[in-house]
Amino acid sequence: MVDKQFVATKAFIMYENKVLIVKESVQYQDGTNAGLFDVVGGRIEPGQAFAESLLREIEEETGLRVKIGRPFYVGEWRPQVRGEEWQIIGTFFECVAESDSVQLSADHSEYRWIDPADYHQYELIANLQPVFESYLELKRTEVIK
Repeated sequence: MVDKQFVATKAFIMYENKVLIVKESVQYQDGTNAGLFDVVGGRIEPGQAFAESLLREIEEETGLRVKIGRPFYVGEWRPQVRGEEWQIIGTFFECVAESDSVQLSADHSEYRWIDPADYHQYELIANLQPVFESYLELKRTEVIK
């Protein structure tokens, strides 16, 4: 049985053909993936629009200014947080950063700009594999057109 359900926005932030990944810190109070890399994002607050939520999360977690692009993947995951099962439904948006100058929040201990095709070389949270594959397929399709 699910104890809580959330809707989240996630940012696939690009800069010069690299995507930003951030490592979850042990300091993150709602964290379940300390030491693993994720992409930026978080829960939508009640009444908040997708874009507003995403811009807020990006600013809080990285200090970056971005242009939000189209959504390209929707998924769900069910972490155990403080003894509760949470269901999180997340929409992933392609975003483009104005710079690569990241200022991490306390929720993250490290960041990297990586080639999306090299995602498997990093310790990512489990639900990101299909996200990266979807993004890479989208880019292959755009090249073919």
